[in-house]
Amino acid sequence: MSGQSTLVPGELSPTRTVPGNIRRPEYVGRPAPTPYTGPERQSPETIEAMRAAGRIAARAMAAAAEAIAPGVTTDELDRIAHAYMVDHGAYPSTLGYRGFPKSLCTSVNEVICHGIPDSTVLRDGDIINLDVTAYIGGVHGDTNATYLVGDVDEESRLLVERTRESLNRAIKAVRPGRQINVIGRVIESYAKRFGYGVVRDFTGHGINTSFHSGLIIPHYDSPNATTVIEPGMTFTIEPMLTLGTHTYDMWDDGWTMVTKDRRRTAQFEHTLVVTDSGAEILTLP
Repeated sequence: MSGQSTLVPGELSPTRTVPGNIRRPEYVGRPAPTPYTGPERQSPETIEAMRAAGRIAARAMAAAAEAIAPGVTTDELDRIAHAYMVDHGAYPSTLGYRGFPKSLCTSVNEVICHGIPDSTVLRDGDIINLDVTAYIGGVHGDTNATYLVGDVDEESRLLVERTRESLNRAIKAVRPGRQINVIGRVIESYAKRFGYGVVRDFTGHGINTSFHSGLIIPHYDSPNATTVIEPGMTFTIEPMLTLGTHTYDMWDDGWTMVTKDRRRTAQFEHTLVVTDSGAEILTLP
């Protein structure tokens, strides 16, 4: 296990601006989004728009990931992803979502999710998750991945590799006619082989014109997730696996979630559309 010290909050830079000609999601400038009341199955036109949004999100994440190295701040990664999205006509979906102050989430080491980019400097041996969502054409595309910073210990490297594999296995399990809980069943059974914790309180979600539609995708075998998967549904799968406990503490910022035992955690995410035979990934670069 890495001997890195636990994280502490850094300093925030000023809020980044978005050109006025770029369309904003309806929740920007408001305390919360309007609850989604539309269908979970989307039209071909919406799905095509989501492919475009997903492609921008994936490319923005890749651009930021190229800069990951010891000595780089998480705020610099935010700057890169923000610039990529606005340069391509997209609004960074997290910026202003329920008051979130930045254009992506940067979750380092023991941070499960929703880490806020700031003056924190990446260190050799860290792992970092970048979570990027782009809004363009009236729809969102949401993706994330965990990256290694320099020379990372074997335990952390395997956690990252296996978390990616858990997402791949979950995507392959998506089939029309199955219940949503097949996704969590596959993830949890795979994670248990290695003694990993599976985060339960943060889930995948429906996504379309709404950032979070209300559809919940648990990453554990939930008996309540009995919604039947249907062609045209669009949602994310984003497993969060931990080296220890799946329980967590929240920082005073109201966003950053860290494992209660401060052991490391990794996450990977794609936005999907259900097809007649399985699932298509919409967040490919």
